[in-house]
Amino acid sequence: MGEEQIFQKKMAKQLTGKRDDTPLHSAVRAGDLHLVLEIIRGCEAGDLFEQNQSGETALYVAAECGRADLVKELIKYCDIVLAGIKARNGYDAFLIAAKQGNLEVLKILMEANVDLSMTFDSYNTTAMHTAASQGHAEVVNFLLEKGSNVAVIAKSNGKTALHSAARNGHVVIVKALLSKEPGITTRTDKKGQTALHMAVKGHNIEVVDELIKSDPCLINMVDNKGNTALHIGTRKGRIQVIVEKLLNQNGVHKLVINKSGETAIDIAEKHKLSDIAGILKEHGVQCAKFIKTQPTNSAKELKQTVSDIKNGVHHQFEHTRQTRKRMQGIAQRINKIHVDSLNNAINSTTVVAVLIATIAFAAIFSVPGQYADSPKDISPGVSPGQARIASKLPFLIFIVFDAIALFISLAVVVVQTSIVVIHRKAKKQMMAVINKLMWLACVLISVAFLALSYIVVGDEWWLANLVTGIGTVIMVSTLGTLCYWVIVNRIEASKLHSIWRSSMNSGSRSFSMSYVSDTEILNNEHKKLYAV
Repeated sequence: MGEEQIFQKKMAKQLTGKRDDTPLHSAVRAGDLHLVLEIIRGCEAGDLFEQNQSGETALYVAAECGRADLVKELIKYCDIVLAGIKARNGYDAFLIAAKQGNLEVLKILMEANVDLSMTFDSYNTTAMHTAASQGHAEVVNFLLEKGSNVAVIAKSNGKTALHSAARNGHVVIVKALLSKEPGITTRTDKKGQTALHMAVKGHNIEVVDELIKSDPCLINMVDNKGNTALHIGTRKGRIQVIVEKLLNQNGVHKLVINKSGETAIDIAEKHKLSDIAGILKEHGVQCAKFIKTQPTNSAKELKQTVSDIKNGVHHQFEHTRQTRKRMQGIAQRINKIHVDSLNNAINSTTVVAVLIATIAFAAIFSVPGQYADSPKDISPGVSPGQARIASKLPFLIFIVFDAIALFISLAVVVVQTSIVVIHRKAKKQMMAVINKLMWLACVLISVAFLALSYIVVGDEWWLANLVTGIGTVIMVSTLGTLCYWVIVNRIEASKLHSIWRSSMNSGSRSFSMSYVSDTEILNNEHKKLYAV
């Protein structure tokens, strides 16, 4: 037996390695389905999602390695919260599967919970961004089939999946995104750059061609520094893109001066790109110093300002919509936790009520001194079966309080086993009443016990007084603490309700107000003690 334990320890040490992996992690990395199933059967459900030093769960490792069979087994034991546990790199199982292009794994995860497609890292990078950046066209098409709205979600830097695909030259993905969401063509990031700005930084001329065909206006759109795609392509030294696409496009503005006072040829000369400078001269591009300053066109400036405001408002509304959608998902998970907590409380209360009823019923027939059953032992005025201590005051207190506790507990049992409440608010109200009844039953059964203790100890009243003092301190402190938390809970709930009502009555639709108030409420839901 000792040799077997030593062998198991050696095996565990070999399996865990330097990542501080559990045996389950290592079994998943090895792709040993039989061993994984054996480990799952031998451990608690919570241990299946233990993280190693890199913050990776066994599900994460299975998704990263593309082991669809292992993912299918592990996903059976988790909900969206456990499946969404993130490693230190900010990725969860769904995101890492998208990055690796493991389509089968993604299908299994989506089948288990479709909301996993909306997971994101600390930079608001979704699976769509990751797959588009890595060039996994099958994954992108799969995500678009499940919901095209994921294509419009921007990262924290404002870049959409189209920006990422265009920058890396993935023309198939660019076509797929444009076919599902053609409106994202003109979306700009926080630098004011469109997908075309990103495309000319790369080397794939087909991507540039697709973007220009989708919206020819892109070619003259400027970023926050006043650069068009021609400026950016020049600075990056993309000769083929500039010559074959940008300069030969109808309607291209070749003499745009950016906010640094430079045209495309100024940038070429500044960076000593003589080949590009020569091509630009052939197409009539001039230096900024040779271009006459045009009189200010107020109408044009106003149009540009309105366009900038429109894009900014659109971006803000889109970001607000996505934020609200994520917060609604969080609210749903919190609601599920509350429902599960209420169901657990109901089950626990039923068990406690049955236990108190059993104790109260049995106590009547197990009183000290027993009963006057033998005809020889019956005193005058005493009937057969009467308790010997029936005439004493402590017994009278005992039987009254014990009987009330018994009937209260039975009433709770009848209600719990006869009424099915579906609505969470109604279920919470019912539990609040039942909990108070159980508090009362506990107090009554305690008083009944203390009353009998004065009979059991005989003349040693100090002992009964000691027991009464100890019991009173414990029960008063317990019930007092519970009452305090209930009151605090009610006050916090009232404050949150007032905040929500005031924000709704104000009629404000600003992003900051709605986001702060909603986030405050949700954060408070996580922090507060749930008392009924």
